[in-house]
Amino acid sequence: MSKRIGIVTGGEDCPGLNAVIRAVAKAAAKRGWESIGILGGYEGLLEPRRTLPLDYQALSGLLTRGGTILGTANRGRFSAKVGHGESRALPTELLDGVKAGLEALGIFALVTIGGDGSLGIAQQLHEHGVPLVGVPKSIDNDLAGTMMTFGFDSAVACATDALDRLHSTAESHN
Repeated sequence: MSKRIGIVTGGEDCPGLNAVIRAVAKAAAKRGWESIGILGGYEGLLEPRRTLPLDYQALSGLLTRGGTILGTANRGRFSAKVGHGESRALPTELLDGVKAGLEALGIFALVTIGGDGSLGIAQQLHEHGVPLVGVPKSIDNDLAGTMMTFGFDSAVACATDALDRLHSTAESHN
């Protein structure tokens, strides 16, 4: 049996999520691993578990598609962020539930794609014994420990393009 990894997206939407999902699935496939998408954020690891098999070859159309095919969440039982740079400890039963979900799905490691809230949860899961990799994303570029998050450049480019287009309109109307 091949190894299986889980991929979860959390927090707010940002450009590039689907491209990262595909890239992770492709890198896993090259190692002979299977990728399973977790639907609806970390909640998808709890009963009733919600997953999506991820065959990277079937995901080729995702590179330019916005949003996340896995869905995301930033509310509910996994809300750990209480302020900028501050978080609350999640209940042990919830962390145990995630571990049980990963075990039931045969997932040996989790890839978390998220901002400070989702990665804060990932840190708690790591400290609870869950093997994982965190992929930083934020259109705000407000994560410590990284120069630039994916999503930020796309957001700036989109805003800049919109402002550039408004200049000609503004000039037309004095």
